[in-house]
Amino acid sequence: MAFYLLVPLVAIVLFVQGRLFRYAAMRRLTYARSFPVRACFEGDRIEMIEEIENRKSIPVPWLRVESLLPTGLKFRSQTNLDISSGMLFQNHKSLFALMPHTKITRRHDVRAVRRGCYRLGSVTLTSGDLFGLARTMRQQDVGAELLVYPKPVPLDDMPDAFRSWQGEMVVRRWIVDDPFVVAGVRDYRPGDPLRGINWKATARTGDLQVQVRDFTADGRLMVYLNIEDHELMWNTVNEVERAERGIALVAGIAEYAARQGLAFGFGVNAHDIDGPRISIRMSPASGAGRVMEVYEALARLVLARTESFAELLEAEAGRLEDRTDILLLTAYRSDKLDRAAELLRSKGHAVTFLMLDEVLPKANDRKAGEGE
Repeated sequence: MAFYLLVPLVAIVLFVQGRLFRYAAMRRLTYARSFPVRACFEGDRIEMIEEIENRKSIPVPWLRVESLLPTGLKFRSQTNLDISSGMLFQNHKSLFALMPHTKITRRHDVRAVRRGCYRLGSVTLTSGDLFGLARTMRQQDVGAELLVYPKPVPLDDMPDAFRSWQGEMVVRRWIVDDPFVVAGVRDYRPGDPLRGINWKATARTGDLQVQVRDFTADGRLMVYLNIEDHELMWNTVNEVERAERGIALVAGIAEYAARQGLAFGFGVNAHDIDGPRISIRMSPASGAGRVMEVYEALARLVLARTESFAELLEAEAGRLEDRTDILLLTAYRSDKLDRAAELLRSKGHAVTFLMLDEVLPKANDRKAGEGE
């Protein structure tokens, strides 16, 4: 007799607790996901922070948080975390259990393995009763964003053509006396301006000494990156790693230009993640924040062709006004590109080709040496 009474009693308990938890699980439950930094460099380790709080007097027996995240962010395995990865996205699952009025903060170790703009869109929260008989779910937009800057190519890994260009800069026909670079001192000569006298050297030698200025190039550098695999390519980039290496090369040259005090700009036949499908272009400029502006643009760059590289260069020939050093980063050369380069030269610009395949072997050798 007791058994027959127990069965409906258990059924009632299961029914009541199921209704209770399904109704209350998502109430006064807050969830947030964020990165402690706005941006980092490719290869850096950062944290992704999950914060969940149960603000009611009823516990949450279990809560599963699911989302699709890009594979460019690699998570270290840990307890209460399940990750199944595909080619472009990985399914990220976190499990929680919360007592009443409890807040849990969970930090995930993440490595940024690829440049890009990563946006953590929505998550799916699923919870239910003690026995998993009743479930409820909620979708929530988290709105977190992380910029991953390309890792600049070191100066030692620059292609030989870049080193040749470095040497040629000092013998350009438009070299000018640089008032900020002092090469040394010499004896005063009649006609030398008084503002050029080096008074410390004069006091030391007892004779009037004037500063000798060094020479520098015009100080304007534009780098153009071609994301096309070949001349007949449409929109899809097949050689992604080569294009990414070109992006890292632009970042490295931007760093070099900043150290040399050059006004730097770049253009690429690809578009911004939020912009219209037009080529990205930054006019030559200098200053303390210039390199970071370039990093930002490169992180947000989408590898989708906007126009042919020849078309981009022909448009630049009519846009550039002051004489400029131009570096063309490309995987191939063609008659069209050579004609576009000659058009730029006819406008007084110095044009140098840098072939992307000359950079790749060095990068691959280093990666193999590091055991990655």
